[in-house]
Amino acid sequence: MQKETIAAISTANAMGAVSMIRMSGEDAIRIASELINKDLSDKPGYTIHYGTISENGEPVDEVLVSLFKAPHSYTGEDVIEISCHGGLYITRKILSIILGHGARMARRGEFTERAFLNGKMDLSQAEGVDDLIRARDEMNAKSAIHSLKGAVTRLLEPLEEDLTQMISNIEVNIDYPEYDDVHVLTEEEILPKAEKWIRDIHQIIETAQAAVTIREGIDTAIIGRPNVGKSSLLNALLEEDKAIVTDIAGTTRDIVEGTVRVGGITLNLIDTAGVHDTSDKIEQMGIDRSIKAMNKARLVILVLDASRDLSEDDQKLLDLTKDKDRIIVYNKSDLNKKGDISISAQNHDIDSLVKAIQEKYEKELGAADSDTLNNERQIGCAIQAEKAMKDAVTSLKAGMELDLALIDLENAWHALREITGKAGREDLLDEIFSRFCLGK
Repeated sequence: MQKETIAAISTANAMGAVSMIRMSGEDAIRIASELINKDLSDKPGYTIHYGTISENGEPVDEVLVSLFKAPHSYTGEDVIEISCHGGLYITRKILSIILGHGARMARRGEFTERAFLNGKMDLSQAEGVDDLIRARDEMNAKSAIHSLKGAVTRLLEPLEEDLTQMISNIEVNIDYPEYDDVHVLTEEEILPKAEKWIRDIHQIIETAQAAVTIREGIDTAIIGRPNVGKSSLLNALLEEDKAIVTDIAGTTRDIVEGTVRVGGITLNLIDTAGVHDTSDKIEQMGIDRSIKAMNKARLVILVLDASRDLSEDDQKLLDLTKDKDRIIVYNKSDLNKKGDISISAQNHDIDSLVKAIQEKYEKELGAADSDTLNNERQIGCAIQAEKAMKDAVTSLKAGMELDLALIDLENAWHALREITGKAGREDLLDEIFSRFCLGK
């Protein structure tokens, strides 16, 4: 356990009915007892106590003190949570009194860091705490809850067990070759196990990458020549008039952005300037930005005018986006229906486009709703583990000795365990927990 007692305001830094200040450490109960002039040391955990906090004999606030005793607390230490009235002045005043009694200000994420260091959760669960706080929709919240309940650990346990078994068998063969009752392991026995392990972790990585894409939102560029209805489509998707819509070509000269949920999928939308040949320098700057946005986008929605024949500019855009992940949309269906996906953005008739987006990312939606790795750090560690195991397989196929392949197997083992923090480094922990909110 940590020696110092830490404290921080755990609720939002804003006016409200109630605020909460959290303490954790060996002096937390003593400080709380002094604050309300009531001995809490002999009180059982999971109890709440009423009291008045005073300073220099003057009452500051009436509070409720929640008591959690080690090891049955969030951090595994003695924890005190003080619920006070939610004024900014009162909350900060009580915190300053707590600090004056010997606690120190907590660093960002330090409560959760202590929970991890004291064995109350693994690293993937700790990241789940931060993910839950930052969740912007139901899908992200569900994923965070899965992490908090140990989904990542359960997902990786079979892989870790298989890898540990391979390493153990090889080490026994290397260290104790003289024992008659030790089975002599060969490359032919390890190789199929290693190849199956690679297939299993590769499936986990693919699922996780698809899930992260859906959770973070798909960067989507709406592309088309002037006056085909790009801005009308953006407004229809957002259900607000964010982009200016006129009959004048070239109205959109800068990038207009917005985020929208489409059938459970988050699209990070970018409405771009109409792409065409122009001599207007300002308009050309907007077009250049459109091309850059299109190149960076994961999904391109190419809007064509159903009421007109394809123009030379349309054909250029079709050629320009042919290697992109795209959906071709024919707008102005109220004037003329054309193509598989026909809409009328001005009339907010975009059901066929919404259906196409849902169908396009059906697999990713399923991945996002499953138990999987939850962020780029975890995926990066899994990729490192996969690469190390592939190196081991290459060595085995080349006829190298098992002890040489063992180095790669151990590298895979360390990379895999780093996901849950079992093989963590201090600099890694500092980087992860520094992203947390104060009091979390």
